[in-house]
Amino acid sequence: METATIPTSTHPALRIHAREKLQLDNIPSLPCGPNEVRLKIAYCGICGSDIHEYQALPIFAPPPGGKHHATGVELPVVMGHEMSGTVTEVGSAVRDLEVGQNVAVCPSLDDRSYNEPPCSSCRRGKVNICKRFATYGLSARGGGFSTEIVVKDFNCFPLPSSVSLKVGALTEPLAVAWHSIRTSGFQKGQTALILGAGPIGLAILLLLKVWDASKVVVTEVTEARQLQAQKFGADLVINPIQKPAGSSSQVPTDPVVDAIWTFSEDGVDVAFDATGLQSTLDTALAATRPGGTIFNVAIHEKPLSLNLNDIGFREKRLLGGICYTKEDYEQVINAMESGKIPFEQMITSVVPLTNAIEGGFMELIRNKAKHVKILIQPDQD
Repeated sequence: METATIPTSTHPALRIHAREKLQLDNIPSLPCGPNEVRLKIAYCGICGSDIHEYQALPIFAPPPGGKHHATGVELPVVMGHEMSGTVTEVGSAVRDLEVGQNVAVCPSLDDRSYNEPPCSSCRRGKVNICKRFATYGLSARGGGFSTEIVVKDFNCFPLPSSVSLKVGALTEPLAVAWHSIRTSGFQKGQTALILGAGPIGLAILLLLKVWDASKVVVTEVTEARQLQAQKFGADLVINPIQKPAGSSSQVPTDPVVDAIWTFSEDGVDVAFDATGLQSTLDTALAATRPGGTIFNVAIHEKPLSLNLNDIGFREKRLLGGICYTKEDYEQVINAMESGKIPFEQMITSVVPLTNAIEGGFMELIRNKAKHVKILIQPDQD
């Protein structure tokens, strides 16, 4: 019978204990099972969902005093799911990974993670909507805000030698963006609107270059993120709440729609809502051509209103997506290897694990508009 290696060491990890209570703890190392690998974490990005979890727990994490419905984990849990690292140990049944290999981690769990037969979603390759879905760093044992983690071998995607571990830590948010573009049905040469220039909106902007978009318009309220969108290559950046200079019309108009009509007679092909407000949904509907697609990327804090006639009368499509699949990870890594897009420009700060709370979480809460991605580097002095 195969047995797991039983470690006797401990290591530091940033764990969430309760709402607005993060703590750097020293925790026991987990055993490495036959189909698992141990990684030394190189970098792990702070995601918007990490901030939401910190401020409004529980969202993805287990509730205080309870267990997660799929994994059974309880608080406190190690946070961090946008990670890259180096293999330091492989289980006895692992065949495709070896010690010393650099990898990006896909943090999602599905039926395979529990040795359960695949559900209908998993049988169709849609592991991202598995009924047992969970994720390392939020709702499973182990996370990236730590010096090490033990994960299933299928959660690891080898990084080419030309892709650094720092850029490799961007694979997860870029896979979210790639999945959104792919499942929206976007085609080469089409036009796009991105509502919101946060990390995912900017990731979509960068990847639309890989997809050969003919024109990309970005809407953003904050000046810092407007500048970031321009830097990342947007063809047009619009402040959606600013009335155009010289406008004297007394009739309320949408500056985004007005701007799009200057180059398109009926709207963009695909609108990606990366903000999740009533105003951005309304703009997406108005700015998309008949037969076009509105794709929701955002996580909403409250329900929105929708007149379905706006969809039906113009045969528009309203779609949504969550996370990613194996295909998205592979395609993002291929895009990284090509070297055509400078993905490293997404990284705005790197801080050590010992300063993750103040220099990471608090910095994003206070100054989120000036950052795209803050990486935590566990072994940084």
